[in-house]
This record gives sequence, C-alpha cells and structure tokens, in this order.
Amino acid sequence: MWEALVQPFAEFGFMRRALLGCIAISVGATPVGVFLLLRRMSLTGDAMAHAILPGAAVGYLVAGLSLGAMTIGGLLAGIAVALLSGFVTRVTALREDASLAAFYLISLALGVLIVSTRGSNVDLMHVLFGTVLALNNSALILLCSIASFTLFALALLFRPLVLECADPQFLRAVSRLSAVTHFTFLALVVLNLVGGFHALGTLMVVGIMIVPAAAARFWAASIGGLILAAVAIAVAASVCGLLVSYHFGLPSGPAIILAAGLAYGLSLTFGPAGSFAARAYPYRHVEA
Repeated sequence: MWEALVQPFAEFGFMRRALLGCIAISVGATPVGVFLLLRRMSLTGDAMAHAILPGAAVGYLVAGLSLGAMTIGGLLAGIAVALLSGFVTRVTALREDASLAAFYLISLALGVLIVSTRGSNVDLMHVLFGTVLALNNSALILLCSIASFTLFALALLFRPLVLECADPQFLRAVSRLSAVTHFTFLALVVLNLVGGFHALGTLMVVGIMIVPAAAARFWAASIGGLILAAVAIAVAASVCGLLVSYHFGLPSGPAIILAAGLAYGLSLTFGPAGSFAARAYPYRHVEA
C-alpha cells in the first residue's frame, strides 16, 4: 500500500511538485467552476480555455517556454475574447453564446496554427495538454498565488455572486456591484484558466474546473457544501490521476481529468442528492 500510494510522492520531487500544483488549481479553479455551473455558464469556461491559446502561442514565439510571457499573452487573449464577444452581443442581433463560440473557435484555430507552424509537435502538445510533471518553482508560485487571490476575491464578492446566480436582474436593481461582480468573476475565470494551462494545458484545464463541480452537485445542496465537495473531488482526482500516470506510464493531465470523470459517473449514479439511485429509491421520512 505504501509503495503504491505514498512512495511516488515521497521519493520523487517532480511528483510532489505536480501534486502541489494540482492542489492549488483545485482550490482556486474548482470554486470558480461551481459558480459557472450555478450561472449556467459551463460552456463559457470551455470557450475561454480555448480562447487563451493564441496569446500563449504568441508569448511562446516571443520568449520560448517562458512562464511570464505565456501567462501575460494568455491573459490578454482571454480578456480580449470576453470583451469582443460582449461588445458584439450588445451592438448586433447575435446572442452571447453564438458570439463567444465564434470568437473562441477563431482563437483556437489561430493558436494551433501559430504553434504548429513556428514550433514543433512537442511544443504544441505541451501547450494543448500541459506539463504537470515538469512544474518548476516559478510555476508553483504562480499557481498558489492565483489560488490565494481567487479565494480572497470569492470571499469578498460571495454574497453578490450568489445573488447574481439566483436573480441577476434583482442585483442590478438594488446594487451597484452588479457590473463589478460580473466582470471580476469573468476575470477570475480567465486568470485560473491561464494559470492552470501551465500544468494541464488549454484543453484539459477546464476539466478540473467543471467536472468536479458537476460531480459535487450530487453530494450537496448548499453553495458552501458544493464548493467543499467540488474541491475534495478535484484533489482526490488529482492524486488518483498522478498515481495512475506514474504506475502505468499514462499522460498525467488526461489521467487526472478521467479520474474526475470517474468521480462524476459514481456521483451521478450513487450520490444522495438527485442521482439515479436517489431518484429510484427516494428517502421517505418516518411519520409519527
């Protein structure tokens, strides 16, 4: 048991760094994913994850595999796509989901084109699927800083965020924080996607944000409970995915997301809140 579960982390520094990076992503990105689900914006997270690719690619062309250049490029690209899609929605007849889909598909194609024509296939794989087993100290500092800032921002804006999920029109009517809350939340989405892509890549990072949040829906009803359950599932999936990757030689990023997918399947089937089993065998209160 020790050799299977603990020894990889105790013996190898790269496994410990990978675990710490995944925990930081789980603590920072997964609560954001919970609010994305509550706001029915799950696919927005996926779109924004693809939208950061051209900025990261440009940063790669300018400075190579530089943490700072690729982070800044990804942030600028993600924010640009969010602002452009919102602008198009407000000045044309196109709906927000269609506008965002168009911009993110253009961004994804542009990013893949830039990396594939100016770099190698290995570079493209690193950008798309991440290098969680090769995280250095600078990357860990970035991931932990983003997680800390995200938790602080969510704690500060928790009540308006909850109210916006329930009734955004009411929040606009009674508070001036509506616009601040909305744009701060979008900035947190982009920030966590940009930070997480260094570990899991632009294609996998949204998985650790959304899948554990979806699985938590079957274990808790309150928002606090959803966040705690989602973070616990994300951390457990990270540990399981890294161990499977180590023992069987599989890619770490996909293994982590598949572990989260397995947790989602089990939650969907056996969770106590709205799962298949809960609906098939509803709990009956004992009447006096």
